[in-house]
Amino acid sequence: MKGAFLVNPNDIRLLEQEVPEPKYGEIRIKLNQIGICGSDVHLFLGHRKLDKATIIGHEGVGIIDKIGEGVEGRRIGEKVVIEPNFPCFKCKHCMSGHGNICINKRILGINEAGCFAEYVVIPANFGWEIPSEISDADAVTIEPTAVAYHALMASKAKPGDTIAILGLGAIGLLLTHLALRLGYKVFVTEINQEKLNKAVEMGAIPAVAAGNLEEQSHVLEKIWLENDVCAVFECAGSAFTASLATDAAPRGSEIVLVGLSEKNATFRPLKIAREGITIVPSIIYDHPFDFKRVIQLIASKIIQPSMIISSYEPLSNISAALERAAQGNESKIVITI
Repeated sequence: MKGAFLVNPNDIRLLEQEVPEPKYGEIRIKLNQIGICGSDVHLFLGHRKLDKATIIGHEGVGIIDKIGEGVEGRRIGEKVVIEPNFPCFKCKHCMSGHGNICINKRILGINEAGCFAEYVVIPANFGWEIPSEISDADAVTIEPTAVAYHALMASKAKPGDTIAILGLGAIGLLLTHLALRLGYKVFVTEINQEKLNKAVEMGAIPAVAAGNLEEQSHVLEKIWLENDVCAVFECAGSAFTASLATDAAPRGSEIVLVGLSEKNATFRPLKIAREGITIVPSIIYDHPFDFKRVIQLIASKIIQPSMIISSYEPLSNISAALERAAQGNESKIVITI
């Protein structure tokens, strides 16, 4: 089979290798669509280093091609979406219901061969059957939608409440779409005008601020206060927007950290303590609940996450697709096989 190995930063190569065989409890997926995630871009650019050349990618959809021993209730040809993070179910975090922060977590495209390939092998219970009423386009966006859903559920905000979203990459747009469809009022802030327009078309309200941290904070704090924003979701993944969220957050609100900046952000402890502001972390999703719920929401036509897909590219163009994704102008590029 062909697999896209990230050999070095900015050096991804389509190489031939043996088709993997499923072991006990595993299934093999013949992939047909794979979404490019922001984390794939960070790997490609060298912001995060891998120990060896690895097939990256984790947002995969395909059909079951082969079933390993010990697997029951699955069938060849079954359409599935891949949940690409495999907790150990043994560590103290897993045992306390927090498998999303498992210290032994296996991750497709990081420490396991990923999805930018013709085939991938996964544990059977991490391949979710897709109902016939769900299109491949919606299916390939289930994984990032589960990230957005987990973030929304991490907050105490409820339908009818007003929330703010900083950053409209794939996760920010999906969170906007999800929140609006579930009955929240949503303010959005984004520097890319096309992405901002996309959110406004969904029904979000733009909150535009310019200038330095203090100037932007002053503008957003006023807008958020006047509109009773109770939760601010930082989805841009930058130290600046994390600092902006904490600086402008209204009294008594929550800040949900969804973006993954490695740089140090700043905040004023006095403001956080005096104004009763809560900082909430949100990372990936809980197995099995979040994927199951997202699939239900799509199947029932409440959400349509495929609306974020901006273009498609064949696997042979994976390097150019990653370079384009790195420019930040596209909301979601999907690789086809």
